[in-house]
Amino acid sequence: MAKQVDSSDKSRRQFLKSAGAAGFGATMAIKAPFVFSKNKVTLRVLGTHVTLQEEIRQRAMQDLGIEILFEPKGSAAVLQKASLFPQAFDLYEQWSNSINVLWQSGSIQPIDVERISNWQEVNSLAKTGKLSADAKIGAGDAPYKLLNVQKDGNLGTQPTGKISFLPYVHNVDSFGYDTRVIEPGIPYKTESWAWLLDDRYRGRVGVVNAPTIGLFDMALAAQAAGLINIADVGNMSRGELDSLFEILAKKKQRGHFNGFWTSVPESVEFMKTGRVVIESMFSPAVAALNGLNVPVNYAAPKEGYRGWHGVMCLSSATDGHIKDAAYDYMNWWLSGWAGAFIARQGYYISNPERSRELLLPDEWNYWYKGKQTSINLRGTDGNVSVKAGDIRTGGSYNNRFSNVAVWNTVMPSYDYSLQKWYEFISM
Repeated sequence: MAKQVDSSDKSRRQFLKSAGAAGFGATMAIKAPFVFSKNKVTLRVLGTHVTLQEEIRQRAMQDLGIEILFEPKGSAAVLQKASLFPQAFDLYEQWSNSINVLWQSGSIQPIDVERISNWQEVNSLAKTGKLSADAKIGAGDAPYKLLNVQKDGNLGTQPTGKISFLPYVHNVDSFGYDTRVIEPGIPYKTESWAWLLDDRYRGRVGVVNAPTIGLFDMALAAQAAGLINIADVGNMSRGELDSLFEILAKKKQRGHFNGFWTSVPESVEFMKTGRVVIESMFSPAVAALNGLNVPVNYAAPKEGYRGWHGVMCLSSATDGHIKDAAYDYMNWWLSGWAGAFIARQGYYISNPERSRELLLPDEWNYWYKGKQTSINLRGTDGNVSVKAGDIRTGGSYNNRFSNVAVWNTVMPSYDYSLQKWYEFISM
């Protein structure tokens, strides 16, 4: 399960170098279980717009008494910078598919679980791959395969007291569609990844421009549409990649895709302006659009979701008081407030019970239990994102994570998939 560091790291890094409502329902004070750094320091956090939000930064600075600088970028740009310049950040926030690249490049250092105050509260998803015994683990880089730093320096499943990342925010992703144009489907029964390649929506389809994410959206779509047969979608061969991108190239030449977005705000703009009617989406974008009265459904595909797990990583160049502050910040994320905040944009936290008391009963029941809400629910922007009477698409936390088709993944054919992806995007 773990990968050896070898000469492929050099080529990977060369390629990467060349490849182009904060207080709502949470007003009570939190007694955080972290130890404050003795000196006021500046903590630099590199990541994406998914978690690097201003409300989070302000609240963390208030609670921790430190300066925090957020540097949000698109996922590909974040991974490129982090893998090449560990001295440019102190903490890295993205997804578990980035771990192999960062670990092999030497950009991150092990995290000591003894310094994570609520480690025992972190649930089994990141530790064993399942929330329940009968859940599907899903193909590809299930986070538990990459979590533990083994004694030989590789990453694997055996707990050692050292981890490659702090498990925190996570979710399952699919696609969103405008119900004014596309008739609502039935979750897990009629909604399908194949819709992304359906000729009925030619010229109005958007895809996330991230080679370790959008690639799997397209692979799931092509397979669901019966255009290709992939033996293991989490470990595609060069031949399978060639066949997949031949299919996608023909679609693109016919004008099927209208755009490739690199950030959540951009995906919102795509749908809000009518540029697309169906696209790869992340949960905050769906919440934002619904808050703007743009009726978007977030699909529960019958083939299963694409799962992702947020990772918070410690730069290999971080030490001293800044390292202490980094641990404070990691502990703050698992102390309650942040988990409640991100729940309102549809995300889960690894120790949800600590955030439960900061959520309204209807919020907890809707977001975590998949139950109908009796009141309007507001998103992190303060707008109503869920209307009274709604039930969360895909159901409960356990149900959604029991239906993962594939995780965001860095495959053994990673370098080749990068090449093919960028050729596809630029054609």
